[in-house]
Amino acid sequence: MRYEDTGVHLEAKAKALKGAREALEATYTPEVLRGLGAFGGLWDATRLKGMEHPVLVATTDGVGTKTLLALKVGDVSGLGFDLVNHSVNDLLCQGAEPLFFLDYLAASRLDPEVLAGLLRSLAEACRAQGIPLLGGETAEMPGVYREGAWDVVGTLVGVAEQKEVLGPERVREGDAILALPSSGPHTNGYSLIRRLVEGLDLEAPLPELGESLKEALLRPHRAYLEEFRTLKAQGVELHAIAHITGGGVYENLPRALPEGLGAEIQKGSWPVPPIFPYLQRLGDIPEEEMYRVFNMGLGLLLILPEGEAERALTLVNAHRVGRVVRGQGVHLL
Repeated sequence: MRYEDTGVHLEAKAKALKGAREALEATYTPEVLRGLGAFGGLWDATRLKGMEHPVLVATTDGVGTKTLLALKVGDVSGLGFDLVNHSVNDLLCQGAEPLFFLDYLAASRLDPEVLAGLLRSLAEACRAQGIPLLGGETAEMPGVYREGAWDVVGTLVGVAEQKEVLGPERVREGDAILALPSSGPHTNGYSLIRRLVEGLDLEAPLPELGESLKEALLRPHRAYLEEFRTLKAQGVELHAIAHITGGGVYENLPRALPEGLGAEIQKGSWPVPPIFPYLQRLGDIPEEEMYRVFNMGLGLLLILPEGEAERALTLVNAHRVGRVVRGQGVHLL
């Protein structure tokens, strides 16, 4: 027998990696000592010498079932942005900035065109955020993954000064809550979305959306690194950040709050992208369920002192959506 008889195609993998090498290496920064093709990426940590008390922060996540929708319409160009940007936002919740990224791409069968498209998308996303794609793993495992499915996962490592680490311990009653808007569903709720749009023409323009379902649903996850750096550079004091991902505002905002404090969120204080009411009507979904599954236009929630709110609103595109109150949980008003 040959290895190819088991469904593994080593030559296809090698060809795709070779074709994407230039794009991947274009993400390298001066700190990268060894990257693609090595058994482990090397990153020069002397960059951290100038920090007073550096704290490394690591986060791992995946794109999930949004990949199936992208594969169905034959467009994976945004999935790398979904993965990288989601990971960047998770780092921001700790007050950290990214250092380097690692990816994991796996399928039952490695289609060279899909693999090359994913690698290019990852490289473009990393380059857009100034993050080196230090390495990763590409695996073909028939029997482990369902035929036609892909797993797109990544790990991002960043750093923060210990005294600048954000979290619930900083939050105080009366703090303001600002929202940086999302670009759509981002990477969450796609198991439900796929069920809702099954059988629909994803390419046809929809007047109520001003675009097609394909465009609305495959728009990449937004990254908020630029806004974070702007606020930091201007000395705006942040207490905590909540990335509104799976579980919506009900599950994610409490993760940024201490015991004994909750949040009031005022509905109507921010624009809800039209894709959400469209999906709600399509599935006759209760409003509470919508806020529990989707971000509903709330991309990243910033918790900061009331006295800093107005200044922050002049620096970045954000909306005042609520405040921290005594109690627990999230209450939509």
